[in-house]
Amino acid sequence: MHSLSKTLLFYLTLTIVGIGSAHAQVTYFADILGNGFKQATIVQLADYEGSVTCTIIKKQTPEKSNKAVLYVHGFNDYFFQEEMAERYIQEGYNFYAVDLRKYGRSFLANQKFNNVRDLSEYFADIDTVLSVMKAEGSEKILLSGHSTGGLIISLYAAERNGKEMFDAILLNSPFFDLNVKSVLKKTAIPVIVKRAEKHPETTISAGLSPLYGESLHKDAHGEWTYNLGWKPHIAPPVNFGWIRAIHLGQLKLSQGLQIDKPVLVLHSAKSIDEKKWSDVMFTGDAVLNVEEIARQAQNIVGQYSIQAIQGGMHDLILSRKPVREEVYSTIFNWAKRNVK
Repeated sequence: MHSLSKTLLFYLTLTIVGIGSAHAQVTYFADILGNGFKQATIVQLADYEGSVTCTIIKKQTPEKSNKAVLYVHGFNDYFFQEEMAERYIQEGYNFYAVDLRKYGRSFLANQKFNNVRDLSEYFADIDTVLSVMKAEGSEKILLSGHSTGGLIISLYAAERNGKEMFDAILLNSPFFDLNVKSVLKKTAIPVIVKRAEKHPETTISAGLSPLYGESLHKDAHGEWTYNLGWKPHIAPPVNFGWIRAIHLGQLKLSQGLQIDKPVLVLHSAKSIDEKKWSDVMFTGDAVLNVEEIARQAQNIVGQYSIQAIQGGMHDLILSRKPVREEVYSTIFNWAKRNVK
């Protein structure tokens, strides 16, 4: 559906959800994935670009369950991982995902993709979905985030200490450090962060190779089907405001994040940096520095564990089948001890 048409539709038909409402109710429609998935668009407070929404996607277990997972996607991304949802459902979890504001199903005509000035802007989206999940009977909740989503939910969890609406956290290759040369971290990044205070809309290439996307999508070398308009092989330019938001979030982590719920950090066993296509792309993280993920994860103050996955790709649950089977086994064995 065209973004403008979608904007008009939700103003006409959807229930606005109050954050933290004990009786949050939403109107669901069939999701684009079909196969029993449903979605609801939630109108949030407007921001510096105007209208804002987030989107809940859900699929429930055949038999009633009080356990649920909320999945938060990464940068240049949205929820499309049906296999992941089905695996959670098989384990007795009602499955929920959120397309954050300015991503995927939530992108509106007045917005720029991925545009953010502070990662806390996403907290309202997470609060809203968790409130809905609670209202719909979820008593035990696993909060899961991939890449940038992993950084966001880590900051969110620290901010919500003592008021958590979740019981444990899963981080899939969290974006805990900018994968750029140290000289750029010391020179270019501080300049961009400073300029972002007055010129947040100045754009710069995201600097990501298209090879990672090609390793995933069925039309190239991968095995997955998804909307290339919402998750293109070449990510759209990011603005200085986005870089500043990421930098400040990672800086908070480096200073120590107190998280009072169990945390599992998963990452690939190695990073790769291929310049042209080869099957090596299926064997490691082509986006982030896994050594930095492991190092920065140790700045979590609380009960956490870190595990490397041999042969894991950046999004571990999109790795080759034998690898992702290990990922699911690791997740659910851990969850049995920590989501109960």
